[in-house]
Amino acid sequence: MLRAVSYRYLQKADKMPKLTETLVKRISPTKSGTDKFWDSEIKGFVLFVGKRSKTWYFQKDVGGQTKRELIGRYPLISAQVARRTALGYALEWGRGSGKNLQMGVPTLEEAMEVYLARPKLRSEAYMSGLRQQFDNHLKDWLKLPIDEISKSMVVERHRRLSDRPSTANHTLKYFRTIWNHTRRTHDLAESPTMAIEWIEERPKGGIIEDLQSWRRQIEALTNPIHQVFYELILFTGLRKSEAFSLKWEDVHTDHLHIPMTKNGRSFDLPITQKHHEILVPVKGLSHEWVFPSYRSFSGYINQPEKIAWSPHAHRRTFATVAVEAGIMEEIVGRLLNHTPLSITGQRYAKPSIDALRPSIETVCEELSKRIKCN
Repeated sequence: MLRAVSYRYLQKADKMPKLTETLVKRISPTKSGTDKFWDSEIKGFVLFVGKRSKTWYFQKDVGGQTKRELIGRYPLISAQVARRTALGYALEWGRGSGKNLQMGVPTLEEAMEVYLARPKLRSEAYMSGLRQQFDNHLKDWLKLPIDEISKSMVVERHRRLSDRPSTANHTLKYFRTIWNHTRRTHDLAESPTMAIEWIEERPKGGIIEDLQSWRRQIEALTNPIHQVFYELILFTGLRKSEAFSLKWEDVHTDHLHIPMTKNGRSFDLPITQKHHEILVPVKGLSHEWVFPSYRSFSGYINQPEKIAWSPHAHRRTFATVAVEAGIMEEIVGRLLNHTPLSITGQRYAKPSIDALRPSIETVCEELSKRIKCN
């Protein structure tokens, strides 16, 4: 069992320690205020310890002013990742031709962890997906220094995965992203993926043409939770992951709140009486999850019974019906939480929930009409 370490104990040791995973685990929270633990090897690398949290920073005087960068909270950011990030800051802010030799080139795995530790990274699903792709398809590269991965290697790996075009493209584009991020602090050439001839991907683009047939298939499902899941994503256009993890605390009278979406931000979608009626059969099944599953490790469903149309086909159908009902594409994009293309749309125009409500009411009415009359 690890013994707790106090700030006063380390002061008595007459030298500051190297901030390792073992040491940081042992540092006990303060009773009041904040203690600072400076690393003995990387000047400016520091751990702030308070009553409730431990936070990594890198601090340095630049141009006569103290500049401090947040690295992240422990244990979400491990000591190993924090050290490498701090070293990156130290060398990036430093001067001298020898800085790349001091740092050394990271392995692909180390470069991936530094990239994923970025505070402004997208969702947990994005991070999980990237790790899974690398573990499934680039596992033999993870321990290699990233600059030893050549053009011929990436071209051959892309060719080997080409029977699954989306997997081939996405895996090597993830690799390119991490390479380019590593270039910020290392003297790397252009990504070797420049030699790849990317496979053209044609989206399936299927929608639910026969909504009466859809209704019959939904009603034939043996699990009522899955019935409600499919109906809700059709009438909201939600991504399946957003619906899977929906909590009752995020279901409000006038809107659904999605805390974290694919594009890395929260989203509020206006809802109507129709949506509350859809959710009636699953109310009371769980205090936390709208679509609970007691067999799932997460506590919510992640593999509903299959029907003829994928969850994403429901999202495309929502969008198609919206456009056919006369709703402007820009408003449809807002309802689907797509990132606007224009600067005005991204930075300035922020329609309220009430401003979007008439549009989703129109979509719900049109869907209901087609289900009954199709």
